[in-house]
Amino acid sequence: MKAVIFSSKQYEKAYFHSANTQHQHDLIFIDAVLNKETISAAQGAQAIITFVTDTLSEEILGLIYNLNIRHVATRSAGYDHIDINGANQLGICIANVPEYSPHAIAEHATMLMLALNRKLLPGQHRMHDCNFSLENLTGFDMNGKTVGIIGTGKIGLICAKILHGFGCTILGYDLKPNPSATQYSVRYTNLETLCQKADIITLHLPLTTTTHGLVNQTLIAQMKPGVMLINTSRGAVVDTKAVIDALKLGQIGAFGADVYENEKNLFFKDHSGEILQDDLFARIKSFSNVILTGHQAFLTDVALKNIAETTLHNLDCWQVGKASENELTTLSVQ
Repeated sequence: MKAVIFSSKQYEKAYFHSANTQHQHDLIFIDAVLNKETISAAQGAQAIITFVTDTLSEEILGLIYNLNIRHVATRSAGYDHIDINGANQLGICIANVPEYSPHAIAEHATMLMLALNRKLLPGQHRMHDCNFSLENLTGFDMNGKTVGIIGTGKIGLICAKILHGFGCTILGYDLKPNPSATQYSVRYTNLETLCQKADIITLHLPLTTTTHGLVNQTLIAQMKPGVMLINTSRGAVVDTKAVIDALKLGQIGAFGADVYENEKNLFFKDHSGEILQDDLFARIKSFSNVILTGHQAFLTDVALKNIAETTLHNLDCWQVGKASENELTTLSVQ
């Protein structure tokens, strides 16, 4: 099957080539994002493989349909960039990679906690300047701290496992509590109580109409003063302006994120030779108690291998007329 991979990156090509030895698809790698100017590159293909940087709106889906393409495989777990409702109405099958490495995300979230807590970046900067003063580098023991996990699916559960090993008290909030969380002594509570009691709050939930802007001025005001907030889920779950205001007031004591609400035209590209036009991002990254990474939490060898293999498996199923277990048949909440 001929499949065009949009928004392809050099770091993932070797994994797709390796996985494809068992599948034998005709893969065409396109560096550009999928839009109405680049869609013509998919002419003659039977499938399109997309990423979170590709917006599959009603208009783009219509163009895909007109090219007689009926299968889109997104090499991501999240699918808030796709109009699933529109795809279903057009008869375009959408399949995702629901699990590639929840360990990668959970470990990255924990890394952000530890780096912020122990002032790792300021300490490293001092070392480069031969400044060995320890003033203002005091952190805290993770042992005994209360951590609130909002979203206790696969990633949130692994995060709970790690934090349980540190000796943290763990509070959980989820519309569907995970029965496996009891083995890590997770105590479920309401969102208000979690915010009031947690020293650290980490977000592990999808982007939906319900979670969009969940962490806003109102919710932040309920949090314990000086709270550490971590976001490795989706950028738009957090109101960045509200976080900036809370950082200025000290209501948020530290903020770590691998995602950003306006990342689509910013992340996954080298902008080092340009003047940053995003004033909101420029402000949030200016704080010394903030660590931001560019949507790299997923970026491990295990994750890239699993993404390639699952994506090609989805193509295999479509090619032989078999429903993949990863097809998104329910309507997406945008």
